[in-house]
Amino acid sequence: MTDRSNQLGEFGFAGDDKVVPFQVDGLDVRGRAVQLGQLLNSILDRHAYPPAVARLLAEAIVLTVLIGTSLKFEGKFVVQTKSDGPVDLLVCDFATPENVRAYARFDEERLAESLAAGKSSPTDLLGNGVLAFTIDQGGFMQPYQGIVPLDGSSLEDIAGFYFRQSEQIPTRVRLAVAELFDRDGDGKPRHTWRAGGILVQFLPEAPERMGHQDLPGDGDDNGDYATPEHDNWTEARMMADTIDGDELTDPLIGTERLLFRLFHERGVRAYTPQPIYDRCSCSRDKIKGVLSGFSAEEITASVEDGAVSVTCEFCSTTYKYEPQELMPA
Repeated sequence: MTDRSNQLGEFGFAGDDKVVPFQVDGLDVRGRAVQLGQLLNSILDRHAYPPAVARLLAEAIVLTVLIGTSLKFEGKFVVQTKSDGPVDLLVCDFATPENVRAYARFDEERLAESLAAGKSSPTDLLGNGVLAFTIDQGGFMQPYQGIVPLDGSSLEDIAGFYFRQSEQIPTRVRLAVAELFDRDGDGKPRHTWRAGGILVQFLPEAPERMGHQDLPGDGDDNGDYATPEHDNWTEARMMADTIDGDELTDPLIGTERLLFRLFHERGVRAYTPQPIYDRCSCSRDKIKGVLSGFSAEEITASVEDGAVSVTCEFCSTTYKYEPQELMPA
């Protein structure tokens, strides 16, 4: 990464849809921050999600991007919920180094009933279930999956718990989503979404500064640290907790300016921003390969109006095939 000056005004801000890695040497802290604009709207608009569902998926996208951009190998990072609520599935798929796609599944009738009853919190909409973090390096590598229960905690808290349990790294995540109403250049009403987030981790050079996690079976399996929290991490965590949701989504503040506000007294350094894109990995050939594994009877049963049609759940692209090109040889 290329070091960039932290003096405001001496460089151009990253802007939307770019992850900004940063480091605070004075606190032994590293992390990443992002604001999402057009990328987020592209994903949400193509599905026309109800606002309550869009907010849930937007948070999951920010979380996926913050974690996925830290991967140093070619592969995928997937965040997925599976639960019994009106919104029973969220899937966010990040393909290194820069491509993200996402979709949500929900029951329209149950969602309407929940909202009419005033039950609109993430806990109400997701219900009981699990949140899975999957790292897939491809090839012959076995995917790694960490599973965390959906117990009413926010995605912010669940992410912190995941890192504490799987990586033993003290981590604080902040996420925010904003729904904006304004007018375009022609004066017509316009509705857009924005989202932002920051991931802060305590990664000291001296290992003795890191708290040691309790060993399983010692009578305390809740993942808390047996040694007292280091003062540097306490300070960094408290600074992250002061962030207002509006700051994370406000385009006039910008990611670097927010980092400067938080950590300038401790010497924050912002690095070259990493762009991310709304790109799906589906293709006509990939889907044809899947369909080619179907039996002749299954292909025949799938024919409608003379063709077999498959629509990608992520990007909504529809692929059509002649039955003959899918039939087993």
